[in-house]
Amino acid sequence: MEKRVSVQEHMVAPRPRILHVFPSFEVGGAQRRLVSIINRRQGHFTHSVFAMNGCYDALKLVRDISVPKDDLPSFPKKSGLAAMRECAHLLDEYAPDLLVTYNWGSVEWDLSSLLGKRCKTVHVQDGFGPDEVGREKFHRRITRAFAYRRADAVVVPSRTLETIASKSWRVRTDRLHYIPNGIDVDRFICPPDPKVLAEFELEPTDRIIGTVAALRPEKNIGKLIEAFAQIADLYPTTKLVIVGDGIGMKPLKMLAERIGLYERVVFTGNMAHPESIVPAFELFALSSDTEQMPISVIEAMAAGLPVVSTDVGDVAGMVSRQNAAYVQENSAGALARNLSALLDKPEAAKRIGAANQAKAKRDYSLEGMIDRYDGLFMQLLGRAL
Repeated sequence: MEKRVSVQEHMVAPRPRILHVFPSFEVGGAQRRLVSIINRRQGHFTHSVFAMNGCYDALKLVRDISVPKDDLPSFPKKSGLAAMRECAHLLDEYAPDLLVTYNWGSVEWDLSSLLGKRCKTVHVQDGFGPDEVGREKFHRRITRAFAYRRADAVVVPSRTLETIASKSWRVRTDRLHYIPNGIDVDRFICPPDPKVLAEFELEPTDRIIGTVAALRPEKNIGKLIEAFAQIADLYPTTKLVIVGDGIGMKPLKMLAERIGLYERVVFTGNMAHPESIVPAFELFALSSDTEQMPISVIEAMAAGLPVVSTDVGDVAGMVSRQNAAYVQENSAGALARNLSALLDKPEAAKRIGAANQAKAKRDYSLEGMIDRYDGLFMQLLGRAL
């Protein structure tokens, strides 16, 4: 694995080298979190990314410096012992000071320590995929317990996952770290960009229900479109704006067209700066079947929006006390009822949004999150900031 370094890296003293291994470095919550850490604290570490499927789309969001990536197009199609050996071989070539792995798709790297530990390791678990909605697969639960207990630290962003890691995977208390997600709250306290609104033909009179999500099955945007269809006739000036991209884009567009709402469902694709459009939303909606601590919800709160969501992960506890009643069950009907309730009470919705913004400022700052990650990394490396 050949490491590509930027000019800036040659101009500073050697820094601890951290290799981040993702199943995919697409534009998603975990990837955006790492980008935020790199952009804010460039001087502490040298970060490199390995995407096992060869997708590095989120690297485009990194500012000012280049983050090296692996030259291989993707991880070789191997499993079991062969995959573990490949991971160990790549670690020998790269020789990082710290390995950070993310979610189930990188488990081979965690298991490679069975062939001899190359460096300190951290595993970050953000949640589960569509094939584990409701409960873990038995063989994965056993493998996770075996693999993650070998890590020097396991990081989770939600209390729900903290309980799972402790009780299901038996991760030791002294190695288990709850680090809630954080964002640059001030970025979202701004007016929307008029040019962006014009690009997507959004008018000042439009009442916008919006969401930000990778268009993957577990996000279940189809359920949100179904909920919108149930109330669309009641609110003729309302539009549904979907920010994000993924394998679900084409079938979701077909669904919107089939139910006669194609002109009122707006797909923006990925946006490097969601703050250019999120403040234009009147309501934020989350329709996921599985989540833990979604960054998109924190961004909506920072923008002063009320949140209507399925009751997944920590969402009910993330939002303000006033908003919690609008986080209910996991159905299009519940989403439709709660969206309608807040559209009928715009002043109450604004008060809820203000309470959400105050909580985001207090509890979900980017600096607080980064301080905790930096502190953990330096603790494991035996260094002081």
